[in-house]
Amino acid sequence: MNQLPIATAFCLPAPDIEALNQGRNILVMPRIFMNPGRLFALYPTDIEFNSLPLEQYYRPGFIPIAKQSIAELNQNKVKIKVWAKCELCQTLDKPEELETLSKLTVWTAEGLHKTLEQRGHIFLAYFRVYRLPQPLEIAPVSSSRFISLPATITVDESQAILDSNQFENLYRKILNRQPPEHPELEELETAIAQFKTNSSSQEEQLGLNLLKANIHQFLGWKTSKPANLTDDSSLNWINEIAALGNRSKELDEGKSNYQAGTDFENIVKQSLEFLGFTIDYAHKGGAGGLDLFCSQPYPLVGECKAGRKIPNDTAVQLLNLGTLRLNDEKLLKDTTKLIIGPGEPTQQLNKAAKVHGMAIINPETLEKLVKLQAQYPGSVDLIELKNYLQKGQMDDNIDEYIKMVVNRLKLRSHIIQVVKKYLNNAQVSEATVSGIHGSYCANPPQPLSERELYEILLELSSPLAGYFGRKKAEDWRNDRFYFLRELIVDQT
Repeated sequence: MNQLPIATAFCLPAPDIEALNQGRNILVMPRIFMNPGRLFALYPTDIEFNSLPLEQYYRPGFIPIAKQSIAELNQNKVKIKVWAKCELCQTLDKPEELETLSKLTVWTAEGLHKTLEQRGHIFLAYFRVYRLPQPLEIAPVSSSRFISLPATITVDESQAILDSNQFENLYRKILNRQPPEHPELEELETAIAQFKTNSSSQEEQLGLNLLKANIHQFLGWKTSKPANLTDDSSLNWINEIAALGNRSKELDEGKSNYQAGTDFENIVKQSLEFLGFTIDYAHKGGAGGLDLFCSQPYPLVGECKAGRKIPNDTAVQLLNLGTLRLNDEKLLKDTTKLIIGPGEPTQQLNKAAKVHGMAIINPETLEKLVKLQAQYPGSVDLIELKNYLQKGQMDDNIDEYIKMVVNRLKLRSHIIQVVKKYLNNAQVSEATVSGIHGSYCANPPQPLSERELYEILLELSSPLAGYFGRKKAEDWRNDRFYFLRELIVDQT
C-alpha cells in the first residue's frame, strides 16, 4: 500500500471532525477553495459557529456528540485522530439547496443559511477520511486555517472511515442533492439521542445504545470495523472489568474492602446487562446479600469476589444465599450458578462447585465476553453460552465459545467478500445463490452446501444485519442478493 507523507493539518471545529470520524459527514465548509487531491491531518478546534448557538448550528441528533467532542478538547495537548484527502470542492450559492443539504449532513438548515448569509457563498469540500495508525498529540496552537505539524507523518489508506461503496453512495447523493433514503430511521436516531438518560434504567439505556449502534451501522454512519474500546469513551468501562476483579492494595489505597467489592459487583452487573441478561435489582448484594440474580433469558444467581483469590466458602455461601433469597429449591436446582473471581480456585472450592453445579470464571474471561459483544453487537448468544457454563472452572470452555463465535464471524465476513468480488468481476449488481456458491467453492474456509450458504445469505440480508439486500423469488434458488456493506473481523 502506498505510503503518503503529510506535513500539514487543517483546522476544523471538533464536532465537524467527529462527524467525519463517524461517517455521518463527508463534507466540510472551508473558507477557502480546496484543491482536489490535497492531503492533511485534521486538527480539532473550539471555534464559533457563525454566531449561532451550537444547538442551532447542528441537527438535534448530533448535539450530544458535538458537545462531547468540544468537552474532550484538552488545553495542554490536542489529539489528532484522522487525516483526509480532498476529493472535490464546489461553490454553493443557491439557498434553495440548503434544506436538502441539511438532511444529508449534521448541520441545520438555519446554520447553513447563516453561513451563506455571512460569507455570500459556501465552499463545499468533499473529504475522504482515514484514521491515523496512532493518534498524534501536539501542543495547541492559535486557531488558523492550516498549521504545520511538528514532524512529517507517513500514512496509508488502510483505515478508511467509509469503504469505497459507502463513500461513493454518499458522495453521489450529496452531489446530486438527493434526499436521504431512510429519513424515518434518522428521526428515530434523533429521538434516541435526545432521550433523557436520567429517566430510564441502566438496562433501558444499554438497550437504547445497542439500537442506536445498529441504526448507525445500517445508515452507514459507522465504519464497518469492530468498535475501538480505547477510542470510544462510552465503552471504556469494559477495560476495567478485570482490573476491578483482580484488585490489589496498591490500586485500592484509601478504599475499604466493602467498597472495592461493591465496585466489582456493580461492573459485573453492568457487564451481564450488556450481554443481554435481565438483572433483578430486588436482590441486593453486600454483606449477607446475594450479589446478583438474573431473571432472563434464564435464571442465574452469582457471587462476585474481588481480590487476590476466591475464598473457599464461596460455593457454600452462594448455595445458602440462593436458597434463602429464591425460596424455591426446584428453581435453585434449575438455575445457572456462577462465581466470578480471580486466580485458580483451590481444590476444595473446585470440588464444592462441581458438587453444587456451579461455574467459576475469572474477571478476565468476563471482560473477553463483553469485548466480543461490544465489537460485534449481538454475537453472544446467551442460550448457547449456557451450555458452556458447566460445573467447575470454565475459563477454557468460555475461550472455546469465543473462538467459535469469532470463526462464525470470519466465515460471514469471507462470504460478504466473495459476493462483493463476484459482483465486481461479473459487472452485475445482483447474484443468485448458485452463482455465489460457485465462487465460494473456489476457496472455501469450510465446506457449505448451497442450502447452508443460502441460510447464511438470508441471515446477512435481514433488515437488522443489512450486509446484503435480497430480492425474493418463489424458489429460494432464484433469490437474488446484492452487496450493501462490509463486515470486517479483527484477525487477532
